[in-house]
Amino acid sequence: MSSALVLFSGGQDSATCLAWALDRFDHVETIGFDYGQRHRVELQARQEFRAGLVEAFPAWAAKLGDDRVLDLAVLGAISDTALTRDVEIAATASGLPNTFVPGRNIIFLTFAAAIAYRRGLKHVVTGVCETDFSGYPDCRDDTIKALQVALNLGMESRFVLETPLMWIDKAQTWAMAAALGGERLVELVRDQTMTCYQGDTSQRHPWGRGCGTCPACELREKGFQAWTASV
Repeated sequence: MSSALVLFSGGQDSATCLAWALDRFDHVETIGFDYGQRHRVELQARQEFRAGLVEAFPAWAAKLGDDRVLDLAVLGAISDTALTRDVEIAATASGLPNTFVPGRNIIFLTFAAAIAYRRGLKHVVTGVCETDFSGYPDCRDDTIKALQVALNLGMESRFVLETPLMWIDKAQTWAMAAALGGERLVELVRDQTMTCYQGDTSQRHPWGRGCGTCPACELREKGFQAWTASV
């Protein structure tokens, strides 16, 4: 039962969760989703980061299993958001940012659980959190707990939805990477993951690649600065 499926987007949070899973489980597989996101360069970052892990951490490489990317273009087709359309990032009348893709994490976790069911994987790991969650309601602990109940009832299974970042902020996420894999893992997260909503790979900063001005970049930079100031 020491097996896991990690929802791995290619971003900082999911990359840290992948290292967390490899540190804990005997066999770890990864899954990503192509939903027409404007920052789909993250799909390339997934492969770069996995390759970097294999090279830098042989013990983890022995545990790292299959990777798959599911085509969920229909999600992008029905979504009118700043992550699936070339529009300015802004707040909406509901108070949520227009980067919120309704149902995204619920759909991702449902498909991941279906794959985990077929593959015999017990733990499904996701990088959602309530501390730095941009106001997304499908990142909340209550949502994940309710979904775990629904998936287990609907599939007659005993999945565990793991959320190692749920109660920590971005500075603590950088610290987790350092604790798991030292400076080498921090370098991999910094240089080979993609969090930027614009998918900007042309600019490099002390905290990684990105436009430097979108909410995701600002959050990542702020966390990196807070972490480096504390070490």
